Amino acid sequence: MSQEAVAFVFPGQGSQFVGMGRELATFPEAQQVFAQADEVLGFALSRLCFEGPETELNDTINTQPAIVTHSIAALRVIENRTHLKEQLKLVAGHSLGEFSALVCAGALSFADALRLVRERGRLMKLAGEQHPGAMAAILNLDRARLDEICAEAGRVTDQPVQVANDNCPGQIVISGDKAALDKAMELAKARGAKRCIPLAVSIAAHSPLMAGAAEEFRATLEAAQWTEARLPVIANATARPAGRGDTINLLVAQLTSPVRWTESIQFMIVKGITRFVEVGPKDVLTGLIKRIDAAVTAQPFTALVAG
Repeated sequence: MSQEAVAFVFPGQGSQFVGMGRELATFPEAQQVFAQADEVLGFALSRLCFEGPETELNDTINTQPAIVTHSIAALRVIENRTHLKEQLKLVAGHSLGEFSALVCAGALSFADALRLVRERGRLMKLAGEQHPGAMAAILNLDRARLDEICAEAGRVTDQPVQVANDNCPGQIVISGDKAALDKAMELAKARGAKRCIPLAVSIAAHSPLMAGAAEEFRATLEAAQWTEARLPVIANATARPAGRGDTINLLVAQLTSPVRWTESIQFMIVKGITRFVEVGPKDVLTGLIKRIDAAVTAQPFTALVAG
């Protein structure tokens, strides 16, 4: 019987919680990853993950390395204690998770990924302070309709707003200037949105308000050590495998472009993936994948390993 084709998917910001990583405490390979993170960053990230405080963990400059660290710790456990590595065909990450996916694919070392996402968090936080924005989840409107609504809201307010995360059918996040976002929510409600839920953020991720951060981040990306990936990494900005030499441009574009998650999962399914494993804290992506295509298997890594 032929082996099923597996994809690993890595979560982004929003999956963090105080206590993350405790479920990995009995695995030496996971302990080593957390210890390396503490050493690379120069502070006790592991303690922040395990004990909080929550406000500090939720600061994007800390959240980003924390989620990547947890994801790579979980990955090392899966690699050492299951046979899934042999069936792994594709990897992808949601927003920040794309960095974890690149580590998994061998394109980037864990240490370099930590440094990159720490700087990414700093630049995004700074951009949010310089150009405050907002984000909102829109339920029960399709992508094409929301693209039209955002374009109209942008024209009316002369400020940017756009689709930020196309997460799954019926759940799309928009992002941009607050006045434009408020107008887009008003229009969305009038045109059939089931709910419009403002998110508790002041950073307009994946919108033009991140343009300054994106260009500054390019220099940091170019200074990192990159190698040829061992397997394809599906890029958020294109929902297709990153081409040779395209990774830096795609990671820069990612900061101002929508996360095309629905298309990314659909592409992987077309390529033969029948099983998705979410590698990182919580199970947000598992739920999204089940809504994208209920016929495939989607599960968090915790279903595969026990401490």
